[in-house]
Amino acid sequence: MRPLIPFEPISTEDIPTGPSWVGQVKWDGVRVLTYFDGRELKLFNRKSNERTFHYPELTNIAEYCTAKSVILDGEMIALKDGKPSFYEIMKRDGITKVTNVNVLRHRISITYMIFDVIYLNDEWVTSYCLAERQKMLADIIKPNDYVQLVDNFDDAQALYDVIQAEEMEGIIIKDLSSTYLINGKDERWRKKKNYRDLLAVVGGVTLRDSIVNSLLLGLFDQDGRLWYIGHAGTGTLTQKDWRELTEGIKPFIQSTMPFENQPPRLKGTIWLKPELTVKVKFAEWIDGHTLRQPSIQAFVDVPASQCLIK
Repeated sequence: MRPLIPFEPISTEDIPTGPSWVGQVKWDGVRVLTYFDGRELKLFNRKSNERTFHYPELTNIAEYCTAKSVILDGEMIALKDGKPSFYEIMKRDGITKVTNVNVLRHRISITYMIFDVIYLNDEWVTSYCLAERQKMLADIIKPNDYVQLVDNFDDAQALYDVIQAEEMEGIIIKDLSSTYLINGKDERWRKKKNYRDLLAVVGGVTLRDSIVNSLLLGLFDQDGRLWYIGHAGTGTLTQKDWRELTEGIKPFIQSTMPFENQPPRLKGTIWLKPELTVKVKFAEWIDGHTLRQPSIQAFVDVPASQCLIK
């Protein structure tokens, strides 16, 4: 049971329409494939790292699958406040001591959201279309407290509107006629993420080869205190922009850290007077304190005092 690299969607801004396209919720979790050869079950993530011992809820495959042998593809998720939370599932997926599994198992419940089947009853089914593979799944999967099948939605745009309103991660749009491409990606599977944005204050920078390469971001509270919310080193800035920024920050450099809370990385940080402001795109708040996947969109001419925690 050598692990394989699963089919990946490509990023898109447009949502395709037509009778062959369906939308699915993009669950904010960890991609996990189940391998069962009729005797032994193993779980692996998309990077081929074993996760069998991390999720003991799934080791008795007879509880949720009737196949004699199978490879299932899905997303392992954990909920917080009724919504999938990447922060919560990483507490389970990041376990380094097997002895901690039973403790966390009772603190953090998981659900395996199955959306595809790659191998079934000693036969590779990758050449079958998605619609047929989904029928196979419906025949062999018995949903329970830990296992569910991912639903299709005919109107992907309407699904995305709901995802935006609920502030969830995004959607996957799939062609029902698509075969399964192992170790590849193409436009038959697409993902549209629901990014949000905010205005933040720059409280520090880090350098690489004497050029600024990331910003330390913050927001003020109602008492005027600046709280660190994350690093951002990607986005729309060009190499020229980074070089110009390196010169532009010189009047703002100070010796003291402006944040109330301490950022995780301090070595080599240059602290700034909290006056520069930027527009930042991000995926979600991690546990309400820091940004996940922040990226810089632009510097903005907005007073730092308007960059507030809401």
